Amino acid sequence: MSLTDDTLGLLQTLIRNACVNYFSADSGQEERNADTLETFFAGTDVSLERYEPHPGRVSISFTVEGTDPAAEPLTLLGHTDVVPVDEDKWTTDPFGGQIIDGRVYGRGATDMLYITAAMAACVRDVARAERPRGTLTFVGCADEEARGGLGAKWLAEHGKFYWKNCLSEEGGSHIPAVDGSDALAVVVGEKGAGQRRLTVHGDAGHGSAPYGRDLAVAKIAEVARRVAAIEPEVRADEIWEGYVRAWKFDPATETALMRGEGYEAFGQLESYSHAMSHLTISPTVLRAGNGINVLPSEAWLELDIRPLPGQTQEEIDSLLRSALGELADEVEITHLITEDGTVSPTSGPLFDAICQTFDEFFPGVPVVPTIAAGGSDLRFARRKGGVGYGFALHAREETLGSVLGQLHSHDESVSVEDVDLTVRAYRSLIRRFVGA
Repeated sequence: MSLTDDTLGLLQTLIRNACVNYFSADSGQEERNADTLETFFAGTDVSLERYEPHPGRVSISFTVEGTDPAAEPLTLLGHTDVVPVDEDKWTTDPFGGQIIDGRVYGRGATDMLYITAAMAACVRDVARAERPRGTLTFVGCADEEARGGLGAKWLAEHGKFYWKNCLSEEGGSHIPAVDGSDALAVVVGEKGAGQRRLTVHGDAGHGSAPYGRDLAVAKIAEVARRVAAIEPEVRADEIWEGYVRAWKFDPATETALMRGEGYEAFGQLESYSHAMSHLTISPTVLRAGNGINVLPSEAWLELDIRPLPGQTQEEIDSLLRSALGELADEVEITHLITEDGTVSPTSGPLFDAICQTFDEFFPGVPVVPTIAAGGSDLRFARRKGGVGYGFALHAREETLGSVLGQLHSHDESVSVEDVDLTVRAYRSLIRRFVGA
């Protein structure tokens, strides 16, 4: 059986285990996928560690010790939980792992179980051969979809493996330059979190007599309107400029995009490209009142705010207060989840190995660093002083937009060809980086 066949079988099982993270401590139950991975590695010479910070929330690591203590280590972070599904919107069984017309269907197929399975297969392959020069570790992480509190965040404090050089989701998709040429995206960083709750107060009373009352609902509606109207400035740094140039737009379009204008030029990637170059503020939760005949005395709005690397929580608060204007003194701003954005350098041993591996499969194609709009477990590696990059590989027709479009989607799927390419790319990079 080939390494790709092994990977496909493992991917199907990981999907069928249905480790759905409902963002509560008792959901996920990634022990099922941890057990599957432990069985998958049975009989190999690896050092295995299981971590269970909460019942059923199991992360698992497999380490092949290197022969040279001075050699660079490599750690592969693959998460094993998936997000919920709306089964009525699926045309296939979301936990069936079926292969239909050359694609594997199921929740988590793209995010990120095909990469997790490829990582596991390649590390097991190394464990069956001679020891590598550098230490190689694969980790099946729980709870990534809920920001890693019971997974990578906990592992960063308790895990017994290296965080110096890490790979995880997602990379190796193609940027469709307007002249028909190719470019490969590699994720070098990700935005942070600046979640806020904005609370206002008003007069309580009977719903039949609103005259003269300070209406909390009307006030929070105006707060929401002002927040939605915020237009943060473009962050035109080296990564953004390199991304824009990779598209090979005409000079006028390129100049406009450098100023933060004309994002419709990116087509399917319009929203992603805007998010990659701006702090984003999304009003997502609104709460007020319990009874239809009662004037609520309190109302609140919750905001999903994503700062770019280098943007501070103080900047976010200042931006909100400025937008609220004279209402600012009437609005309580509460910090919820807050995390700084993180970014790794576009040079160094691991980044260079990624570029060399891409060149092996797509000779001469430029590599374009990007910033992920969402989060991944790689931020914990960066916070511990390591580097972290998103790494996979896709066929030429799989653009950055088509891959991102699969994340958390109905009928989520990944092509068998992309599974094969990712397996071969990981195998090559591992050989190149740790001498396996």
